[in-house]
Amino acid sequence: MSHTIRNKKKLLDRVSRLRGQIDAIERALEQEQEPGPILQTMAAARGALNGLMAEVIEGHIRHHVVDPATVASDTQAEAIEALVDVVKSYLK
Repeated sequence: MSHTIRNKKKLLDRVSRLRGQIDAIERALEQEQEPGPILQTMAAARGALNGLMAEVIEGHIRHHVVDPATVASDTQAEAIEALVDVVKSYLK
């Protein structure tokens, strides 16, 4: 997965932030904190995971589904952008 190697630091930084959110949820549950803030942190973690997933899927589309060595036609480029937009909107 060449796109993940190229963006390795960026992706790992996102995973670290996500790990921090999950750890915060665990601590809050252990301390029996109020559910409102816990649910907010859970929603943020879900959003962070979805964002990470969207980024990896987009890279996969751009570097493996479509041959990056060839120049896409206008129609292909539009289809690629439409697919990436659908994935991103689905994962929001």
